[in-house]
Amino acid sequence: MSERPTRVRVSLTSVADSWRWMRPDLLMRLAPFIAAYLAVWLLTSRASWLGLGVGRPSVQLTFAAIVTPLSFVAAVTVQLWLSRRRGALNVPAGPRDAAFQAGFYCLNGPIEEAFFRGLVQGGLTVTLTAPVGFVIATTAYVLYHRLGGWPWADTFATALIGVPLGLAFWLLPGPASLLGVAIPHIAATCGFLGPGPYLLKKLRLV
Repeated sequence: MSERPTRVRVSLTSVADSWRWMRPDLLMRLAPFIAAYLAVWLLTSRASWLGLGVGRPSVQLTFAAIVTPLSFVAAVTVQLWLSRRRGALNVPAGPRDAAFQAGFYCLNGPIEEAFFRGLVQGGLTVTLTAPVGFVIATTAYVLYHRLGGWPWADTFATALIGVPLGLAFWLLPGPASLLGVAIPHIAATCGFLGPGPYLLKKLRLV
């Protein structure tokens, strides 16, 4: 029986390295997500189920305040466990690249939430039922990471944030809103990629 790797091979990345994959990602993935969302928003006369409103701000912000730090810590912990299993991890070489990646994830998180939670889950909720919208949108959100070449273990790990955020979009009191789910999404992504791995290296855990 082969032993699982315990040492992690760290690959350091620069701002130039990050921009090399961000630029096509913006054009090929995030731009179509934005276009699809805006098209439906206009065609439906700014339907509220798309979640573009703030809902009940007190509810949305309270949820975000509680879940955001938990999401970051959980994502860092899961990344540490997975990186030790796979034996490799991409880590920003310095704070500039960590901050650069964080900025990208601040854009990526709300856009993914708008598409999967607002457009897919919201649309299926009004055309079918809320449970069907939740299941299909969450499954699609998790599995689409595989299209980006993520390993299966990393792909399934996205369910740890996809499930609670899908439930929150459905069950939080008040009108549907992307506000409360977008902020924890950013935190989870920053914990799993970029700033999170940078923190792990600074703490000498990898």
